[in-house]
Amino acid sequence: MATSTGTSQTPSTIGTAPRLSDTIGLAARLLGQGAVLWGLGVLPGDPTAKLFLPRGRRDPYGVYAELRSRGPIVPTRLGVKVSTSHRVCGDVLRSRAFGVAAEGGQPDIGISLSLLELDPPDHTRLRRLVTPAFSPRRIKALETMISTTVHRLLDRAEAAGDFDLVADFAAPLPIEVITALLGIPVEDQAAFRRHGDAIASALDGIRSVRHARALDEADRELGQVFGRLLELRRVAPQEDLISDLAAAPEDAATTQELLELCRLLLVAGFETTVNLIGNTVLALHRSGQWSMLAEDPDLAGAAIEETLRYDPPVQLTGRTATADTEVGGHPVRAGEHVVPLIGASGRDPEVFSRPDTYDLTRTKEADHLAFSAGAHYCVGAPLARLEATIAIRELATRFPRLASTGRAPMRQTTVLRGPRQVPVRIVA
Repeated sequence: MATSTGTSQTPSTIGTAPRLSDTIGLAARLLGQGAVLWGLGVLPGDPTAKLFLPRGRRDPYGVYAELRSRGPIVPTRLGVKVSTSHRVCGDVLRSRAFGVAAEGGQPDIGISLSLLELDPPDHTRLRRLVTPAFSPRRIKALETMISTTVHRLLDRAEAAGDFDLVADFAAPLPIEVITALLGIPVEDQAAFRRHGDAIASALDGIRSVRHARALDEADRELGQVFGRLLELRRVAPQEDLISDLAAAPEDAATTQELLELCRLLLVAGFETTVNLIGNTVLALHRSGQWSMLAEDPDLAGAAIEETLRYDPPVQLTGRTATADTEVGGHPVRAGEHVVPLIGASGRDPEVFSRPDTYDLTRTKEADHLAFSAGAHYCVGAPLARLEATIAIRELATRFPRLASTGRAPMRQTTVLRGPRQVPVRIVA
């Protein structure tokens, strides 16, 4: 997961009953933003805005190449500096001279994303509460449940013959896993997925007044349900993450912080994994390497790592300099924003040979940055890797001649990248 880069303003309607003046003001700001991005995107001078327009969202890698030709760190007319350099992105993500807290302490998208928007010591304090849930022992314990879920979904797909890889497989899997980890009742999974989708959609900013209201409603309903679950688990704890959080000492976190942690874990626990599975299948088919995987399904782990380099589910994140510093040979003043383009960093020709080629047999040349780096390295990375690897391995084992049957349109988003649908057919 990643934070917004600051291209969207926080609407005053979030979390409150919108007044007419608020609605008019939000609509005007949204129209103004759209005009600015459109102008910068189609006029020469600043390719960065193209990443927020339909063509750049469909395929950002051409924009990254254009930015790369301008140097390791590029100032933009959007008021931020961006980097396509693997070295610079890694330095920014690891440097203590950069933080994630939004200006004024308010989240850019109108809701709090907990750990993603906190710097130490608050980040360290809250991360300590969830880290045990992602220990090797706890992740290993989920392996059987993940495999069982994968095979149940594949049984259903096999009965259908034709199916949508995203809606029928890639999406149901991680939502079942993360809700089981959290301890969310099965009957509530569909509602949680719907609310999680609404919140994840805001990572690219608020698109409209209707979008702001939908986000507000989803956030409010999630908060109410998580609040009830926390109260229940304090009285009757179970073997789940919400029970762990409910048992935290009062001085470890406020109730509001626990609610925000639950919301973050729900969204981060399935959005990126859905995209990772979808991007991997697309890359394998488009590169002609699905048959190679089908012949040796144990290459699934390698396929996941190559996708994380080649076409990661999170394309960018944002950092703010907390002090005057230097990165990539360029001075950065305190308060300036730098955007590490994670998707571009995996195709840096100074680090990766044949960077634009998807290669299932690639020898590791450097660590990709798909799960970030430094203090904000994704705490759920081991779980995402395990889910995606089992999913791809079993998919190739069960359906070695899986065939594409139509277009796979990408989501019209900038921060998160993945297909909306991938129609496929099981060929005997």
